[in-house]
Amino acid sequence: MSVRDRLLSVVATAGLAVAFLAAILLQAVAIAQTWGARYWLAGGSAAVVVCLLALVRQRQRTWTAVAGFGIAGLAIVAARLFHLPTEPGPAMALALAVLVGSAVRALPPASAAALAAGGLAVVGGAYLAVRAPTSGPSGVLGMNIIAWLGAVTVGLALRLQDDRAAAATEKVRHDERLELARELHDVVAHHITGMLIQAQAAHIVARRNPRQVTESLAGIEAAGTEALRAMRRVVGLLRDTEDAPPASAGPEQLGVLVERFNRQGPPVRLQVPDERVTWPPEVTSTVYRIVREALTNVARHARHAHGVTVTVDQTPSAVTVEVTDDAPPTAPRAAHRGGYGLIGMRERVETLGGTLLAGPRPGCGWSILATLPIHDGRSR
Repeated sequence: MSVRDRLLSVVATAGLAVAFLAAILLQAVAIAQTWGARYWLAGGSAAVVVCLLALVRQRQRTWTAVAGFGIAGLAIVAARLFHLPTEPGPAMALALAVLVGSAVRALPPASAAALAAGGLAVVGGAYLAVRAPTSGPSGVLGMNIIAWLGAVTVGLALRLQDDRAAAATEKVRHDERLELARELHDVVAHHITGMLIQAQAAHIVARRNPRQVTESLAGIEAAGTEALRAMRRVVGLLRDTEDAPPASAGPEQLGVLVERFNRQGPPVRLQVPDERVTWPPEVTSTVYRIVREALTNVARHARHAHGVTVTVDQTPSAVTVEVTDDAPPTAPRAAHRGGYGLIGMRERVETLGGTLLAGPRPGCGWSILATLPIHDGRSR
């Protein structure tokens, strides 16, 4: 969970706590004015406990809901036996609605249905309590029915939204895996073709000069090693080669990409290693795609940036790519960042054994930092 998501969760929990407190105070004042303050103590204590369970529901959604239903049932029985104000009251009804809605949204279908039925059973208990010969408030039944229906409706709506987002995310990841698998397939095929050519050449050389066979064997060994490295990255990836476009194994032209972006966006400063280096094709293409995705995000969500810096560097064991901008922070920008493009890039980077970090910079701007291992101690 990102820092922004944690902050939103804390704010939502605090808002819910304020709503619970307001409902408890409202119920206490209403009962004190009609029945007397002492008649509120039993139901009020039960309401406080159920509200606390609703606030910590995310730790264990099933058991917090079960406990809340049990406490609500005891409160209904107590109200029936001792002629207390009818339960569940407003605070407890709100807390039970949160527990039901949370379960319907997040739990497996069977568990969600069972807990929704449990909430409906509590509503049925409230109905029996209203029919009992007590002077409890007549709106208790309607209030609990509305709370239960609202909880189930909101929970199902959020569940559908979560399912759609998860399906879209999975599709992006799947498509990225397929594209990467195609690229790696072509890389392996390239190396194997080279091995076959060198093996055929070795047969010819062996007839004329057996001493030169060693060089051909060394070339075959190097090509085989490269093929195995690439093949290991293919393991676990599903691929569909039907109508697949050929993947380029040549170096990507970051300069051309930056020049094209400069025509429509903020000025970009490109920093690349001074010495001429060669990376594995899958790493080279991933570097290009990361820069392209980052610049696309700048064009979409940070048009007011004064400048963008693209830094590509190499250590003995990895290639790092960092793209930063200096756009002032705006509310819409935070909502749009971290979309499906970055999900696809993260899937590609993690498949290659690397890491991808994206988030706001201190003060202003945004940063995307990727680290891609190259698996050996030298440039290739």
